[in-house]
Amino acid sequence: MRGLSGPSDAEDPPPPPPPAAGPRMARRPRLLCGAALLLAAALLLLALKAACSRAKDVTMPAKVPVNFFPSSSPVVDFFLGQLDLAEIVRQDSEVSLFFFYAPWCGQSIAVREEIEKVALSLADQVLFVAINCWWNQGRCRKQKHFFYFPVIYLYHRSFGPIEYKGLLNAVYIEKFVRRVMTPLRYISSEAKLQRFLSSYEPGVLGYFEFNASPQPPGYLTFFASALHSLSKDYLGTIHFGVITDKLVAKGIPLTHSGSVYLHRHAKASLLYPHGAMNYTAENVCRWALENQESFLRWLRPHGGKSLLMNNELQKGPALFLFLPFDPLADSQPLVDEISSLALAYNNCHRSGQEGPATLRPGAGGGGGETSPATASPFRPAERFPAAQSPCCNTVLLPAHLPAISRTHNVCELCVNRSTGVPPSRLAGPPCSFLAIEAALGSFYLKERSFLRVVPKATTLCSNFLSSYSPFGHYTACCRTVTRGLPPPFGSPASPLPLAPEGALPAHGERWAEEHPSRSMTHSEDRTGLLWGGAVRGLSCRTNKTLNLYLLDSNLFWMYAERLGAPTLTSPREFAAIVDLKEETHYVLGHSPALIRAQLETFIHNYSTLYSPLRRHLVSGRRSIHLGAPPGISEVATDTFQEVVLESDKDVLLLYYAPWCGFCAALHHVFIQLARILPDHFVVARVDVSQNDLPWEFVTDHLPNILFFPRQRKGQSVKFPQEFPVTLPNLLKFLLRHASPPPAQACLQERRASLLDRELRQLRAETQALREAQALLRAQLSEGRQEEGRLRREGRALREQQGALQSQREHLQALCDQKARETEDLAGQLQELAEAAKALLTENALLKILMASKAKPDLDSDPAPEDEEEEEASVAAQAPQAPPEPSKENWTEPLT
Repeated sequence: MRGLSGPSDAEDPPPPPPPAAGPRMARRPRLLCGAALLLAAALLLLALKAACSRAKDVTMPAKVPVNFFPSSSPVVDFFLGQLDLAEIVRQDSEVSLFFFYAPWCGQSIAVREEIEKVALSLADQVLFVAINCWWNQGRCRKQKHFFYFPVIYLYHRSFGPIEYKGLLNAVYIEKFVRRVMTPLRYISSEAKLQRFLSSYEPGVLGYFEFNASPQPPGYLTFFASALHSLSKDYLGTIHFGVITDKLVAKGIPLTHSGSVYLHRHAKASLLYPHGAMNYTAENVCRWALENQESFLRWLRPHGGKSLLMNNELQKGPALFLFLPFDPLADSQPLVDEISSLALAYNNCHRSGQEGPATLRPGAGGGGGETSPATASPFRPAERFPAAQSPCCNTVLLPAHLPAISRTHNVCELCVNRSTGVPPSRLAGPPCSFLAIEAALGSFYLKERSFLRVVPKATTLCSNFLSSYSPFGHYTACCRTVTRGLPPPFGSPASPLPLAPEGALPAHGERWAEEHPSRSMTHSEDRTGLLWGGAVRGLSCRTNKTLNLYLLDSNLFWMYAERLGAPTLTSPREFAAIVDLKEETHYVLGHSPALIRAQLETFIHNYSTLYSPLRRHLVSGRRSIHLGAPPGISEVATDTFQEVVLESDKDVLLLYYAPWCGFCAALHHVFIQLARILPDHFVVARVDVSQNDLPWEFVTDHLPNILFFPRQRKGQSVKFPQEFPVTLPNLLKFLLRHASPPPAQACLQERRASLLDRELRQLRAETQALREAQALLRAQLSEGRQEEGRLRREGRALREQQGALQSQREHLQALCDQKARETEDLAGQLQELAEAAKALLTENALLKILMASKAKPDLDSDPAPEDEEEEEASVAAQAPQAPPEPSKENWTEPLT
């Protein structure tokens, strides 16, 4: 029946139901952790993918550029960078200006207005094109690789580009564009030739005969050389001219068509060597640039970081002249006057005179030089023989003479070769080197008799010296230059106003403070203005040669202010000499305008052996307005004389700078010092980074401390560097070098006792600090000992812990072994129990069998049954071994 109702043997049994996941994972925690990690990684990948896809979705293409110039502007704006269209448009114009810009560039935005001004002025003659060279889809960005913006290119027909690197100012850009428009000046008359030669800028002339052909041989090469010079020199310092008349060309002289002539004022002019050099535009331009005169140079800093000023100052002392300049003006009188002065200063030929040069006809050749015959507009000065009239120079008085300062006293020393009577007047030519050396030697040898002869001197020679000299017999007459005005220029014989006999300027008096507009009035002023040629050829007669530079004050007045010019002045004209090697500079007063006479005096006073010029000191008034710590006076350049040198108190001066960290650490010491010092002490400080001091008070390291005793300012003392700058050391230093205070003895004793009490307190505090330091050292020693003991105990504990760990491991191993043995014994006991249980079962079965066999016998013979029962009861009471089972009923024990 079961076979009919159940499934057939051919069918597979149904699969068991899958076990629940929860209980399995609960039993296996590693599987649960792995699943969690996989799920987290999948979520992270999904998040990254979503983020990347989102970033790509929000990316927007760059906006299409718009017009950089307004639609009404004459500038053609290719704001999409269509460089190919710009090149096509350029073919129809003779002169073109390309302005490459970037719309985001601030400099391009600032120059846009300047370009538009130039375009409004020259739009009818020049094509102005602006190209956006930043748009990434434009052809300009793909073909041009500019590293800065804006970039200005100029094209003249097929020549170009000529990059303009000058000032991004409308007038300067317009001047350069006009030079590109007309690179040559056509000279057809002697008047035009004279105007060309009278210019102090370098000039190159070419003679070409236009009668034979409209473009004679070599003319286009000369034209290209003028454009090449503009591409090499954006300042346009060299002018190119073309002579079209044969008679005019003979005046230079140029006799052959195609000759090129370089005009120079101070040096001999040159003819282009056709035989030695190929006649090409590059060679002509290079020849002109290498051989031009450079006695006066324009400086035009571009406003960015550069070494322009530093490179020029490295060449030697420089005279910077700031003046307003209009590049588009037809005439520049002040520039011409300064150029004439520069030419005279650098003209080393004795026979040469300053002024525009004209050439003698008939001189010259194919490749040689021509000598200029110069004509001066000034009348040559009259010269006096050295044996008849004296020669005079301005010298400084000896510094070691009593009551005389080398800095503030200047003496006019006149030397006469003839002995005896002193000269009747002091007007005369400058002395020679030997004469002035002899006079100075006599002056220094007789310094002791200097003060004795003062009351006996004549009216003209307040300080008369004897005629002794090892170089010869001279009479030296020296008198102090007074503070009066020099004599009128038209009366050279009138002597200077004399100071009272024996009266010399006191220490600290300043000529510039009393007469700010006449700070340069010395005897050399009279010499330079009377004789007219004081600076002619001076660059070759002195070791203190100056390089002359011009700067446009309309654009670079900030440089003049840094050199000492006033902030508000009109007109903006200023002159200063900077000597980088000597770290000094001199200022030509604050006169309202530059005058050639003042410039000559300024240059001559700088070049003389004992220059009376005073070094200009930069004063930082800003540090005074910021305020100093309480009790400390802030000193600047202008107040150094008053606060330190002229003060009737003892002055302790600290040299510091804002960037000096050690100086800032000393401020609290000086504040405490100022609180305890009496009234006749002044604690001051000076910021040497903002204030220049006289050479004798300049420091070479920071911080530095100088002490100026009262009434003994010349005996200043420096705080020793080997001692730390502490309050006790400063007090000892002051007590050792300070002057006694102007007070009564009781006041002195009281103040001394106050200082002694302060010192005792400081010593007690110092002793307490030392004791605390000793106690702290003892505590530190005990702490170190306790730390060593704890380290040793910790080491012993770690050793014990290691031993206990090893014992623990040994006991654990024994425990594991006993556990295994116990498990084996338990298994054996279990087997024995099961075997006993089986035996009991078999015994029960045997009893049943025996009982079933013995039952019939009981019915027939009950007596034996009773006997068997008795035997069984006796056997049960007496312990007996279980009967050995028969082999018939033996069963194998279960294992």
